[in-house]
Parts: sequence; C-alpha cells; structure tokens
Amino acid sequence: MDYLILILGLAVLILGGEFLVRGAVGFSKKMKISSLVIGMTVVAFGTSAPELLVSLKSALNGNPGIAVGNVIGSNIANIALVLGVTVMIFPIVVDRNTKRIDYPMMLFATLLLSVFALDGWFSLVEGMFMFAVLIFFLTWVIRKSRKETKSKEKENNKTNEEVEEYKEEAFWKSGLFLALGFVGLYFGADWFVKGAVSIANELLATNPNKDVIIGVTVVAFGTSAPELVASCVAAFKKETDISIGNLIGSNIFNIFAVIGLTSMVKPIEVSQSVIEFDMLWMIGITLLLLLVLYTGKKIGRLKGVILFSSYVAYITIIVLKVQGVF
Repeated sequence: MDYLILILGLAVLILGGEFLVRGAVGFSKKMKISSLVIGMTVVAFGTSAPELLVSLKSALNGNPGIAVGNVIGSNIANIALVLGVTVMIFPIVVDRNTKRIDYPMMLFATLLLSVFALDGWFSLVEGMFMFAVLIFFLTWVIRKSRKETKSKEKENNKTNEEVEEYKEEAFWKSGLFLALGFVGLYFGADWFVKGAVSIANELLATNPNKDVIIGVTVVAFGTSAPELVASCVAAFKKETDISIGNLIGSNIFNIFAVIGLTSMVKPIEVSQSVIEFDMLWMIGITLLLLLVLYTGKKIGRLKGVILFSSYVAYITIIVLKVQGVF
C-alpha cells in the first residue's frame, strides 16, 4: 500500500507540473508579462505556499522558530537539489535578466537574512522591512516586464485586436490549469511524502536516529518535490525561464514573505547552531550559484552535478553529526 501511495503521489505531481506550466505560459501572455517573471511570481509563490502556511501555523501555535529551519532547508534544496537535478536532465540557458536582476535580489535577500539573524532574533520591524522590500521588488519587476513585452509586440507589428482575441480565449483555461497544477502539486507531494516516510520507517526500523535521518532526507526531498517537478516539466517543455524563475523566486519569497510575515506575527528566535551551520551553507550554496550562472550562457550537466553534490555533502554532514561521528 505504501508503494502504491508513493507511485500515485509521483504521478499526481507530474500531472500537476504539466498543468502548472501550461497555465503559467498562457497566463504570462494574458498579463503581458515574460515567462521568467511569471515563474518568479505566480509559479514560485504557488509552490512555496506550503512553507508559508506551515510557518504561520507554527507561529500561531507558539513555535515560530520552525519557520527558520523550514526556509533555510527549502532554499538550500531549491538551488542545490532541485536546480542541480533539473539541469542534469535538461540543461538550461540563462536569461540575461536572471543574471542582472533576479539572482542579485536573491543574493541580497540571503545576505540580509543572515545579517538580521546575527542578534539571534527576527523582529517585527525586520519582518516588516523584508515584506516591504518584496512588495517593492514585485511591483517594479512586473511593471518592467509589461513595458518590455508591449515594446516587443510593437516591434512584431501585432495589432491590439489580435492580441486581445488570443488573451480572451486563453485566460480562463490558463487560470484553470494553474489551479489544477497547484492542487496536483500539493496533494501529490503530500502522498509522495507519506508513502516514502512509511517505507523509510520500515527500512530504518532499528536505527535510533531514524526520525532525524528521514526528516533531512525523505521529508526534505518531499517538500521540494513541487519545485522539482515544476522546474523539470518547464525545462522539458523548453520553458526554461519558468524553470529557473520558479527556483529563484521561491527563495526570495521564502525569505521576504515566509520569514517576514511570520516574524510580524511573532518574533522568531534563531539558534546559534543554525547561524553557525545551516545559515553558512545557505550562503555558500547561494554563492556557488553565482559561479554557475556567470560562467557561460548555459547551466549544463556538469554544473548540475556540482550543485547536486553540494546538497549530498550537506545532508551527509547532518546525518554524520546526528550519528555522533563529529
């Protein structure tokens, strides 16, 4: 039964990813926004919604600190695991705006989070500042994309009537596909994790640290499954802007919205171990992405192996620490 749930979850995940990408492409044309921006906003925020809900619920239940581990673990997995696996399967050509705008904002968000964490707390004021930065950035990037798209339409000599006719036909379908995609990714990931955790529990029944090991491997992979499937499907359909925009946008959203809103609900305490280990890994992998993006126009399979290897190293160190090796 566990294997059936695992396979069913994976199938629903893939179907959800297909619907999501199809809806995102149509929605980008309707709103006159580039696929990259749609990937960074609609797709990224949709796939990161579970992290936000879990963090807000934890804060209301008196455990806001869960948000920190949730965000840091997700951000590491998005770049090292998800992007690594995606480009190992489907190499991605990087858009110029990714290098000039999106990655610098993600790097800024990562460093800002690290600076705010130095005193051991994310305060109400810091949360408000992070969320305000997110609103400002989204407003600016959407306006910029709309101007660029309209300019391209004029260059291609498209009439307003032709564009409007296409948009009216595609809009409701795009919205439906987006909704089905998000639902599929949510339930698919949930079923996938439940099946995988049950199987892992049986395989690690005699291991005293099985809960931690399952948490940092199976559960961590499962929570990143929506981003992984969405990015792989987008890359397979040659919508690489959606693929990488989804991951960078998710990381920005995780920091500015998840941590920002959660700390506005209740200040978040940051443990010293997180600052000295997990936070440093997040910064390191973010800087590794800097080299990956700016060396050549394409993120190829070799770079994917390097990114994935960094994730394996991170997980291995955590497991070894739990086992008491060092």
